[in-house]
Order: sequence, then C-alpha cells, then structure tokens
Amino acid sequence: MKRVFTREFFGKTLSVEVGEIAKQADGSCFVRFNDTAVLCAVCGAKEAKLGQDFFPLTVNYFERQYAAGKIPGSFLRREGRQSYRETLFSRLIDRPIRPMFPEGYVNETQVTATVMSADLDASPEMTAMFGSSLALCISDIPFEGPIAGVRVGRVDGKFVIDPSVEEEKRSDINLAVAGTEEAINMVEAGAAEVSEEDMLDALMFGHEAIKELCRFQKEIAKEVGKEKRPLNIYKIDEEFASFCRNYVAPGQSETQEQRLIKAVSIFDKLERQNTIDALEKEVIDIIDAREYKTEKLHDIAVSEAKEVLEQVVRGEVRRLITVDKVRPDGRKVDEIRPLDAQVHLLPRAHGSALFTRGQTQVLSACTLGPLEDEQIIDDITGDSLKRWMHHYNFPPFSVGELGRMGTPGRREIGHGTLGERALSYVLPSEDDFPYTIRCVADVCESNGSSSQASICASCMALMDAGVPIKAPVSGIAMGLITSGPLDGNHPYTILTDIQGMEDHLGDMDFKVAGTPNGITALQMDIKIRGITKDVLREALAQSKPARKQILDVMLAAIPAPKTELSEYALKMKRFSILPDKIREVIGSQGKVINGIIKDCDNDVKIDINDDGRVIIYSVHSASIEKAYGMIQSIARVPQVGEVYDAKVVRIESYGAFVNLFGNTDALCHVSKLDWKRVEKVEDVCRLGDTLKVIVTGIDAQGRVDVSHREFLPKPEGYVERPDRPRPHNKFSKR
Repeated sequence: MKRVFTREFFGKTLSVEVGEIAKQADGSCFVRFNDTAVLCAVCGAKEAKLGQDFFPLTVNYFERQYAAGKIPGSFLRREGRQSYRETLFSRLIDRPIRPMFPEGYVNETQVTATVMSADLDASPEMTAMFGSSLALCISDIPFEGPIAGVRVGRVDGKFVIDPSVEEEKRSDINLAVAGTEEAINMVEAGAAEVSEEDMLDALMFGHEAIKELCRFQKEIAKEVGKEKRPLNIYKIDEEFASFCRNYVAPGQSETQEQRLIKAVSIFDKLERQNTIDALEKEVIDIIDAREYKTEKLHDIAVSEAKEVLEQVVRGEVRRLITVDKVRPDGRKVDEIRPLDAQVHLLPRAHGSALFTRGQTQVLSACTLGPLEDEQIIDDITGDSLKRWMHHYNFPPFSVGELGRMGTPGRREIGHGTLGERALSYVLPSEDDFPYTIRCVADVCESNGSSSQASICASCMALMDAGVPIKAPVSGIAMGLITSGPLDGNHPYTILTDIQGMEDHLGDMDFKVAGTPNGITALQMDIKIRGITKDVLREALAQSKPARKQILDVMLAAIPAPKTELSEYALKMKRFSILPDKIREVIGSQGKVINGIIKDCDNDVKIDINDDGRVIIYSVHSASIEKAYGMIQSIARVPQVGEVYDAKVVRIESYGAFVNLFGNTDALCHVSKLDWKRVEKVEDVCRLGDTLKVIVTGIDAQGRVDVSHREFLPKPEGYVERPDRPRPHNKFSKR
C-alpha cells in the first residue's frame, strides 16, 4: 500500500513515497525534493559468509541522463561505468552510513540510489543520502540510524541550506555535512580561505538542518518500518583467543601479547609491520600444525588468529595515546614528522616538486596546455569545460606491496578531487592565465595522509611551473583516539599528522588544507557515530599551526611562483580582433587558420573565441610572432592617422589603390596624390611603386581612404578645394 509523507524544508517540498516502487527490496523509497526524484533501495544478506571478518557494504549512486532530458554522448548512447561525479557522490553517501551499523555486523549489504529526475537547485546527491538512510531505517536490516546530510553555502555573509546553482557561484563556502540527530559524522568542504571559526559555524548551522531531516525519517520509520531481523554476530571463541594472546614461542619468555605490545613502538613502519607479521606467523604456524577437518575451517582459524592479534595491537595503540599520551613512533600528540620539500626534479616537466613527511612521499608534476585541452564534462549538470585537473595515483609499491595497477579506484578519485578543490581557490582566472592546468600526484611512499602530501607537492609544482597562484596551500591530517563515548566522562586525544597505523586503528581522519589566510578544503571521515562541536573546534585549532609549519618548509624550497615559464612549456600571446574578422581568419572549413598553422611548421596552437579574443600558443616565441603577424595581416583594421609605406597595386583614372598590409587595400584619390593638380596618376606613381601614405578616413562599408600629399611640401597660397565623392568600386578591398 502506497504511503506518502511530505514536509517543507527550507522553502522546498520534500516528499517520500513508500510501498509502490521496488517492493521486493528489503527497503525502498521514492524521494522527491522539488523536481528532483531519487529511487533508493537496499538489500542485505540474511546470513554472513562463514569466516567473514569485515563489513561488505556497497553504496552506489547513479545518475540517469534522462533525469536531465539528455541522451548519453557515448558511442553506445547509454550509461556506462560510473562517472567521476557518481563515484564521488557514492563515497559521500557511504561515509556517514557505514559507522551506523552494529559492531560486528558483517552481512553483505548493498545500497543503490538512482537519480531519475534532476533539479540542480534541489541537491540530487543529498536527496539520495536522505533516501538511502530512510530505506535502511524502514528495512529489516539492523541499521542504527537515521543519518542525513545537507549542503551549506554562505552568500553575502549569510548561511544558506541547499543553495541554488546561482547561489553556489556567489558562495565562499561549499560544504556538504552529514550526521545523526546527536552529532556530525561526515564533512566535505571547499572554501575561499575561510577562517576556522566561520567554518565551524557553517558546520553547526548545517547540523541544525540535519536534525530536522533525521526526525522526519524517524516519523516515517515509525509508521511503515519493518521489524529488524535478529542479530547473529559471530564471536571468536574465548579459549582460542586466549591461546593466541598467551602463546609463548620456543626460546621466548614473553607471551605473544607482550611481544606485540613492544612491537607497536618500533619507529620504522616497515620494520614494525614486519615484526608484527612475524609474530602473527608464529601463531599461524601452530594453527597449521593442528588438525582441521576442512580447508575452510583452517582458513577461518587463521583469520580469527589475525583478528585476535590485531585487537592486541589496537588496544595498545589506543592505550598509549589516550593514557600515556605517547604515539607509536614516539612523537608528541601535536608533533609533525620530519619534513622535506624539493622542486624542479623533472627537467622536461613544466613544473615538478617532491614533498616528504616522515614515510609519506609524493612527487607531483604540473603541465600547462592550451585552453583547447580543457576536459569536457558531460553529465546531468549539462556540458561544461574544466581547465584545472588534479589526478592522484597510489601504486601498490608505495606501501611495499603487490597489487593491481589500472584505472583509478574510488579512493584515488576521491583524493584527487580533494586536492583539486583545495587548490582551485588560489588558481588565477582564465583571463589572467589562459592555460589548461593539470597536476599529477604520484605517491612514491605512504604511511598516512598521502592526500594532504599530494596537495603540498602539487602546490609547489604549480609554483615551479610559473602559475601565479594567489597564495600557497598546505594540508594536514588530524586524528582522534577515544576511550569511550564523547560525553565528557571519557578522555580523548586529537593527533596531528596521523600515520597509517593511527588512521587504521583510530576513530577519525580529519583533513584540513588552506592558505595562511584560511581554509580552502576540509574532509572528515569517522568510525564512531559522531563527534561534537568541541572536538571539531579543537581539531581545527590544532591544525592551524601544523599547516603553518609545513608551509614554512614549502616556502623555503620555493618562496614564490616562478616569473618565467619552463623552456619546454607553451608560451602564449593574447590579443583581440574584431568579431567580424573571425570568419576571415578561420576561412572556409578552417582553410585559412590551418594554413597559418602549417606555415608555422605545425608549431603553434591557436584559440579564437566568439568575442574576438585570440591566444597563440607555442614552445617557440618565433613561431608565435610569425602566426601573430599572419593573423594581424588578415584581421588588422587600419586607424585614421596611421602612416604606411604602401605598395601601389592598381591604378585607375581617379586614383591609385595601395596595399597597406595583408589583404587590406586603400584608395589614394588623384586629388590626394599632390597639393597641385595631377592630370594623370602615372605622373606621380606607377604600378609596384612604394608610396608613403596616411589614413584619412574609413567609411561605413570599411573602405579606407589615404593621402600621399601630406608628405610633400605645401605650395604657398594653397587653397583647399572640397573633396570629391569617393567612387564606388567593389575592388577597394582585396
């Protein structure tokens, strides 16, 4: 039976339909937000796979092109693999939902949100997040939500919930925040150098709206929600777990647990991990020697042993940090690992930089291309061009492992986009710097926070390439280790510059990037249910001096953007021609402009805008000047008062036609050849002669009149006679 629930939400209508569409799913709803419509459906396995030790949650966000009245532009004319936009929004929905499942629940679960009608002024992705949470709430899947998310902007100094497309263009904050009714658990933001306090206010403003959406979901779930299925959470046998912890290897006096606790404090990442792996192997070798009825039972025992030993490591890391205030590598809680920054490592790249923070290292290369190299974006937002691209690569060798290397995964796309957002606010405009800009950040070594290292490396690469950025950007990753609920009764510790182990075993990954003037990007993922305003404020405050310390190291390597481009980078020349001249410069089917490029040995690229702006690119300045001269000879318009040494190209009884430049000719009337009367034009000049002339007038048809007599002595007592009308001649311009 179909049920409809409606509520007004910040000037828009939010409507939920349940019980009519996708009824065979474990939970489904059809959500309308103004003209946006999203179908959300969830399915979960009734039982967990035997030996399953992780939660296989899959969240997919899809945008159907028909949602915007479009046919896909691909060869097959149908939607294919997920676009970058769909991938990013799948991650956006996944991150706040994932912590809301019961601890130990490992049944495979799939969430699908399909945008079927897109009103870009009513956020499709946040509608999908709302619907995904609601579908889980009304299903029988054990989900401990609800969660919801909103977009927050700041227009003319005022915060706005779910800003329109036009408001987003004027907003200095672009924030997506999600959470429960009690706390925030996901943040994704870009900002135009906004202060920490203003960003915190934006987060809290968004959370008030989230509370309203969560209450709405609870009302609906109370009316139509299914009874939750019983939880069958598998627990490791305590006798087996005790054996793994208390096992004493031959020749050792300490238990495996005691040796693991010591291994946690080894400084070097690989040495620490190799030691822990070796200790695990000792236990696994004992398991191998035991008799198990099937190979599957053997594999489960090995998996459980690893889990027990990881719990030992996890417990020691958390104890060290929250109680002793000591980190596994011996640092203070607010201490950054050793820093190093270098530029211009790659001679042929237009700009390059290497940034190292402890055992995390990123090499970034910047390439400058013509505007025609802009990326074409084809999605439900409409066709658009993108002139700034930041790509992030994370090869398996960066963590000393084997692995597949191919197309970028969700993590690589997400980290690349975070860097792209952080640096986008300091890039020069297209008018000031008419280049397509691409940075590729290759992670060479990783032990935590490689995404922020990529921001630092790419910022320096931009500066090394001569991109006139407004201010340098640095980034840092903050962590959180809790000893219990954030209720004021349990201590917690905020960490600066988290390493891999602290990220894996901790409760929060909070990335902050910005300039000395303020924040440009923010991203937060947590593994607990939410964090409070006080924790957010403390993390933001602690990140500020860390960003400054990193920035000082970067600026020591390159204090300011280079004033000259690389000798291998495309140089450019900008100028304008009359829009009426564009057709002449391009020529029929591009013959003229292609001819210019060919005459320049195919060494130039030429961009011509509809308003007459022209940009010529080439590695060689001589080629640019040659192309510039050829275009000017076609498109140049003479001005009254300009003087030319013009060649006589045709003689008529009423005057001489002279070539000023290119294919622009002018008439020097017989009366303008001399101060005295001229009977025949040939008495003054002949075909092929060079005549010095000055432009005296240009009529409405673009015909040019010149005079030669101004360069001759003027007779005494000369009396000017009225000019004769210009003869009509269709050949006045060649």
